[in-house]
Amino acid sequence: MATGRSNGQSPSVAIVNLGCAKNVVDAEEMLGVLAEHGYTLTADTSRADVLIVNTCGFIASAKEESLSAIRNALRWKRRRGAKVIVAGCLSQRYGQKLLEQVPEVDALIGVGQMARIHEVVERALSHDQPVVENTPPQHRWAQTGTRVLSTAPWSAYLKISEGCDHKCTFCAIPAFRGAHVSKPLERVLAEAEDLARRGVKEVNLIAQDSTQYGLDLYGKQMLPRLLRELSGMGAFRWIRVLYCYPSRMTDEVIEVLANTPGVLPYVDIPLQHADDEILRAMMRPPGRQRYVELVHRLREANPDMTVRSTFIVGFPGETEKHFANLLSFLEEVQLDRAGAFIFSPEDGTPAERLPNRVPYRVAQSRYDRLMRLQQRISLMRNRAWVGREMEVLVECLHPSQRNVWVARSFRDAPEVDGTVLIRARNAQPGEFITVRITDATVYDLIAESTTTLPVTAGCKEEVSP
Repeated sequence: MATGRSNGQSPSVAIVNLGCAKNVVDAEEMLGVLAEHGYTLTADTSRADVLIVNTCGFIASAKEESLSAIRNALRWKRRRGAKVIVAGCLSQRYGQKLLEQVPEVDALIGVGQMARIHEVVERALSHDQPVVENTPPQHRWAQTGTRVLSTAPWSAYLKISEGCDHKCTFCAIPAFRGAHVSKPLERVLAEAEDLARRGVKEVNLIAQDSTQYGLDLYGKQMLPRLLRELSGMGAFRWIRVLYCYPSRMTDEVIEVLANTPGVLPYVDIPLQHADDEILRAMMRPPGRQRYVELVHRLREANPDMTVRSTFIVGFPGETEKHFANLLSFLEEVQLDRAGAFIFSPEDGTPAERLPNRVPYRVAQSRYDRLMRLQQRISLMRNRAWVGREMEVLVECLHPSQRNVWVARSFRDAPEVDGTVLIRARNAQPGEFITVRITDATVYDLIAESTTTLPVTAGCKEEVSP
């Protein structure tokens, strides 16, 4: 049980979470472990006895953001004596080196030991010397208890596997997240049932590669069966799959995404590039023509299929011709959504040692050009919805526009995509309503409700101006 205060009260713990949706689940599981062991959870970092910074170590900008958050936490340590624990990818990746950079930190805990966060907190509270727990992750899916959900109560992430077996030359994730390990099907379904009992209506499946799910445990791709099982539960209005790998988008996966009740016709496939030479240098599955055919197959299966991807610009050796091939690919396939990163040379990756680095100003220019093109494409794709009706999930009042509600459609994954803005006097956060699209911007749709709305006070955290 929690100890550490002389007045007998249990110590309070706050978590600052950074990075991707997988980190969100890690943070929620740590909060669940701490609550079960008697710690008091708080969202007020200024009053916490223990501050946990759950870090991201994906690319240079994410590392800098994590280091900034750690330094902010250390200011609270100096002011009021709070203990500071650094968790997650940065701790796993750098360990003792990180401690040398921020020596005031009281403990480090990597991605493979988070089920033992209560032990690390206990030791940090009772020892003056830093605690380091970052042995290589084994991912044996230890029971961590009930997650403390940090998302809206109607939406949650569900992690179906951990780690990655791909050898992309630019990516360090396998080095600190470990090899791919699927969560047993019965465990995933049990977690889904728990989320349903707690009122979750939208479940978002996440992994480093969701399409690899089950290959290690069952010898075959199990994502289609998992989606059918979740659909058969009848508990979720929306089931969304994130992080798919292009070469594993089989006909069966596409069919399930396109035509299974509750499973959204939405797919997130990080393609990274579309020039075959650059794809080979990245050790990504070639090539451009297969990607074109994949997008066509997805839209043939369901014309409303929303296709999202991400790309890297400025990869070593990328010439203007390579980049032009990427732009022409985007023109051809007309993705609904696309994001981009400027290449970041990550420690210990093969790409870090590649010659012919692209000057940053050139890479930045290419990033800007890609995003301008994609904004034009996204606007066109959004405008195609004007005049149509669609179901949306209401989230909250707009923070600055009177009587405007923020919602999401099946086309909008939490945090990463756009929204649907609805002009209406009353709506109920967490409810599904039907709207008619009246206008479109690059990222958002504008709509009017076709559903009779109940009188409500709106989101508790929002106040109508």
